[in-house]
Parts: sequence; C-alpha cells; structure tokens
Amino acid sequence: MKYSLLALFVIASLLPTPVLAVTAAHVKHVVLPPSPSAPILPKVPDVARGYRAPNAKTTLANVTGITSQPFVGLSLEDAIGMALAKNPNVQIARANVRIARYQIVAASGAYDVHFQIAPSVSYSKQPPTNSFFAGPNFGPIVQNQQTLAGGIGGALAGGQTYSVSVSSSRVDNNTVFNTFNPYYPSNLSVSFMQPILRGAAIDSARKGYRLAVIGSDVTSAQALANASQTLGDVENTYWDLVAAWRNVAIRESALRQAVVQQRSNLRLAKSGAAAPIEAVESSTQVSIFQENVFVALQSVVVLQNRLKGLLVSDPSDPIWRANLVPTSPVLRLPTVAPLDELVKMALANRPEMREAIDARRSADVQYAFAHDQLKPQVDLTLGYQTNGFAGSQAPTNPFTLQTVQQDQAIDALIVAVNKTLPPAQQIPLLAGGNTPTPAYLTGGLSQSITNLLENRFPTYSATINVSLPFGNRTAKGLVGIAKQQERIANIQEAGTISRIVVDVQNAVQNYQTALASLAAARSARQASEAVYASEVRKFKNGVSTTFLVLQRQVQLAESRGLELQAQTNLNKAVVGLEQATGSILSINHISVDNIGKGTGKK
Repeated sequence: MKYSLLALFVIASLLPTPVLAVTAAHVKHVVLPPSPSAPILPKVPDVARGYRAPNAKTTLANVTGITSQPFVGLSLEDAIGMALAKNPNVQIARANVRIARYQIVAASGAYDVHFQIAPSVSYSKQPPTNSFFAGPNFGPIVQNQQTLAGGIGGALAGGQTYSVSVSSSRVDNNTVFNTFNPYYPSNLSVSFMQPILRGAAIDSARKGYRLAVIGSDVTSAQALANASQTLGDVENTYWDLVAAWRNVAIRESALRQAVVQQRSNLRLAKSGAAAPIEAVESSTQVSIFQENVFVALQSVVVLQNRLKGLLVSDPSDPIWRANLVPTSPVLRLPTVAPLDELVKMALANRPEMREAIDARRSADVQYAFAHDQLKPQVDLTLGYQTNGFAGSQAPTNPFTLQTVQQDQAIDALIVAVNKTLPPAQQIPLLAGGNTPTPAYLTGGLSQSITNLLENRFPTYSATINVSLPFGNRTAKGLVGIAKQQERIANIQEAGTISRIVVDVQNAVQNYQTALASLAAARSARQASEAVYASEVRKFKNGVSTTFLVLQRQVQLAESRGLELQAQTNLNKAVVGLEQATGSILSINHISVDNIGKGTGKK
C-alpha cells in the first residue's frame, strides 16, 4: 500500500514517544566528523576591473531571417520530396549514376563497328629504263591512278576480331609493255581471328565491360545509400523541429502559469496576506521561464535552418525566408516482425549489401582475367581474298603487233592447204602469243567488279599464331593480386553482414526502449499535472507556499519536456528501424531511376 508524505507524518506523530526518542546510549556511539579545515583556494587576479554587464534591451521573439510572419506548413512527404529533388548530395549521387551508365556505353565501344573509306588520286611520271618499260617512242612512263578503298572491322563479344575491306581503281599507264590501258583492278579481303586459349573466355574488352556494369551497380547502390541517409536526416530533423515547436508551446504555457502565480502573489503581498519575498520569488520564476522560451525558440531557428539545408541547395530559394511549421502527425507505429525476418529483410534491401556483393564480383572478374593471362596465346586467323580485273587492250604492246585479223588470215590459209594434204601431213593452226584476249578481261570497272563477284581469282589462307612468354611473371603477379583482392572482398562482405545484423538488433532494441520510455514519461507527466493542480489548490487554501507551487511548475514543465523528448525519440527510433532494415526506400517509393526527381510517401 502506498502512503502520501502527509499520511506518513500523521502516522509518525501518533506513535509512542519512546519509539521516536534517541537515548543517551545511542548518542555516545555516534562518531562526529572532524572540524572542517580551511578551504584551499587558487589566487584569482583582478580581471577586467569595473566590468559590468551592458544594459541590454529585451528583443522581440522573432525568427531571424524570416520576412513573412505567416507560418508556412510543411508536411513530411513534401519535405522528403523536396530533399530528393533539390538536396545537393542526392543530385550529385544521381549525376554519378548517369556517369556510371555512360561508362557502360563507353566500355561497349570496344565492340563498335569501325568503318573507313579512303579515296585517293595519284599521278607519277618516271624516266624510261628500257624499250619495254618506257612510254611511246621511248618517252617517260606516265601513270594516273584513282582509287576508292573502304572497309569495316571490329571485335565480337567472344573475343574474335574481323575485318572486311574492298578497293577499286582505275589505272592509266602508257608503258608499251602493258597489255591493258586503262585497266581496273578491284579487291575484296576478309579476315577473321579466333582466340583458342588466352582471350577465349575473357579479354581486356570483356573485362572492362563487366567491370563497368558492376561499377554502375555499385554507383546505384551508393546513390540509394545516400538517399537512405538523406531520408533519415530529413525525417529526424523534421521530428526534431516538431519537438522544438511543441517545446516552445510548453515553455510558453509554463510562462503563462508563472505569470498567473506572480499576479496572485503580488495581490497577496499588497494585501499583507503574503510576504513580499514570495512575490519576488514568483517574479524570478517568470524571468527564468521567459528565458526558457527564448532558448526554445533558438532551437527552432537552428532546426529550421538545418532542415532547409537538407531540402534545397540554392541560397536564393524562397524557402530560406519561410517560417516552417511541420504539419504531419506523429508516425504510425510499425508492426515489428521477428528479428530473423528483419535481418533477412535488411540483407535483401540494404544498399551496403549490394556494394559488398559488387566488390566481390569485381574481384572475381579481375581474377578470371588474370588467370586467363597464364594461358599461352594461340590464335587462329582465317583469310579470304578475291580479285577482279578488266581493261582495254593496249594497241602498242610489242608482243601483240600481229593483230588478231592477221592470225585469222594465216589460219585460213593453213586450213585451205590442209584440204589438199593427207591427214598425217596437215599443218597445225597458229597458237600461243597471238591468242585473242579473253572477253571477261575486256571492259571497264563494271567488268572488273563482275569478275570479283564471280570469284574468278580467289585466295584462301589459314594461320595459327602461338605466343608464350618465358616466365610469364606479369600474369603470375596479376593472379596473386587478384587472389588478395578476392580475399579482401570476402572479408568486407562478411563484415558488412555482421554490421547489418548489429544495426538491426540495435534498432529493434532502441525502438522497444523508446516505447517504454514514452509510456513512463507519459505517466510521469500525468502525475506532475495532478501534483501541480493539487499544490495550487492547497496554496489557494493557505496550506502551501509559493516555493512549493513554483517547484511544481518547474517539475511539470520538465515532465512535459521529457514526454515530448520521448515522443521524438520514438519517431526517430521508427526512422532508425526503417533505415536498419532498408525499408525506408520502399516505404518512400525510392528507386535508382527516380532519385533526384522528387517523391515521397503515398
């Protein structure tokens, strides 16, 4: 059974006197403390002789930098949306995500098809060296050539390389030895290289592309982690601002109560019903509570500026001149799942876990490439080439001075003579040097291209190139480095898992503690209200003192402040639980694609 102090006093007064008396036998056993010695004091110099505080005037209770007195309401959702759209850290993280995606595009450039075209014109004039390599009448050799060459080449995702080139020319050459003038050479060449050992599974291009993809995922995870931190900072600062404004209201309420008490004491002192010192005490309490109001308002200013700094980066934004007032109610309490489920959720949702996994993936790629470099270089190269040719027959070739018509006339005479001879004595027809030029070689550029496409003059080739450096120390060193990088990545991943588990445990414990603290603070505040109300009634009935009333006022203000702090701590504990489990991103509908665009809870 619980008793009040007054009840205990009454019970004690009714007890028999011997029970409360202290006998001489008791006194002689009491050990008195020694006489106090002189205190040891430091020497203090005469500092600022004649100093006194300036005669400062009371200032107005305004928020510095605010030009418009009407309050501007701000919901938590709007605050989150503004932070995600204008927070400088979030904007930088979003830009880094775009950079990482451009790096993937740049790494993909290793597989671009390279096209080239090279038209050319040349003219040369050379002295004759003999009767065959000379121009008409032993003149200089004059050659005029126009060429159009082009081709494509590149690499494939399997490490293969290819090239296709074509060229076509017109050549005017007055050398008497030439059979054709002008003539039209054309060429088609195809080459394909397939790595067999080193470079078959991975090469520099594929390593760069895979690392770029992993790096993009790392950057996205970092952007989400940055957004999670920004969300936590915004929500925590928002709830701190809620508490700061409500603390101003609590301090103002205490000030009003102290003013009422002060006026009552002044009336009693003037009427002689109370000592003047009690009026002085109440006036002192009013001054203390007035100071508390200004201190509470200072917290509002600091938190407003902190929140504005999280929401915008432009110093000229109108929000800097707004008097922000939070409008969102207290957070709804979440349903806390068992610890094992929360840990699984955190490992699946926390961006830090993605970063750790990507670090291991990056190390795996480095090791695969380094291990591949230990293999010998064995490349198979296949080639195909076909040529086309055509031209106009040159009439001044010394080997073709006998025209086709002359050869035909001689053959006609031989045929006539052979008719008069027996078969065994017949004369053979002319053959060899005077054979007419084949029709498919006679013509212009179109005929040359036709010969090329008909594959009249093909060339096929296959080459195996083997290369192996003795010692191969570069590759062995890369393998050793890659192994250590894998080991570091595995250690970091295990550390990240442990840290996430601890974060979840601490967040759950903090949430449970905040719940218990709020319940206790609420009970304490309710008791303080009851005690204060009772003390005021007793004072009005003349059975209490100003000191006790003022003391109850201070206790009530402190209890209300403690309850307010407990409510704020609970809100922050909810935010911390969301951050620890990684659910703060999904709750606010945040993804990599909408970071920097502004969003919020729905």
